Amino acid sequence: MKNFTTNHTNSHAHGPLLSVSGLSCSYATRAWGIFGKKEIKPVLNDVNFEISKGEIFGLTGESGCGKSTLVKCILGQIGYQGEIIIKNRKWNKNPDYRERRERAFEVQAVFQNSGASLNPVKTIGWILEEPLKVHNLGAAAERRFKVDYILDQVGLDSSYKKRKPHELSTGQKQRVSIGAALMLNPSLIIADEPVSALDVSVAAQILNLFRDLNLQLGLGLLFISHNLDLVNCFCDRIAVMQNGRVVEQ
Repeated sequence: MKNFTTNHTNSHAHGPLLSVSGLSCSYATRAWGIFGKKEIKPVLNDVNFEISKGEIFGLTGESGCGKSTLVKCILGQIGYQGEIIIKNRKWNKNPDYRERRERAFEVQAVFQNSGASLNPVKTIGWILEEPLKVHNLGAAAERRFKVDYILDQVGLDSSYKKRKPHELSTGQKQRVSIGAALMLNPSLIIADEPVSALDVSVAAQILNLFRDLNLQLGLGLLFISHNLDLVNCFCDRIAVMQNGRVVEQ
């Protein structure tokens, strides 16, 4: 049984947490008609960057430049060419189910639409406990303790366990999404437009939460946003993507 406790450090001295090297990815378009042929459409082309432990790394670029495809590659949801190394482990370019489960302990994601990522008919407690059940971690009492601990980390009290997503505000839903991403103690969080659907005051609270978690747990954070001013203020380093390439860091 894996340990519930975190063991992150906020040191940059032990090499990169995430290393992306020569990453390329293509999609096959749909064949239309009897004589239609599939076409190969390149989406990512020789993408290279590194994220250190405890670093907030910003990724920005216009819509359609390949940011979402890059996220899917890092999460192991689609195949790719090139190398993705997380904590000195080189991951398979075409990951199977077992490897995707293993990768879940290293990297998790928080998305823009927090409501869509939460099961609407389940309680918050059930949603947070589910990753532990799926991976067979801990007894029931240990799992309940971990749920309370994570709720406290994201600024919610234990009473939220009994609520359902529709009873929460948009900001509270995003806090739950962040909590769900923390349940398996990952080293890297991918935050894909996590505050674009929030008003300014709530967005500031979520950004402060990310910063606190980064400092307390030594989390690496890949922060994706179209807002150049935001990534400039919030991130330690920034990469700019265009047409499937990183054109500037």
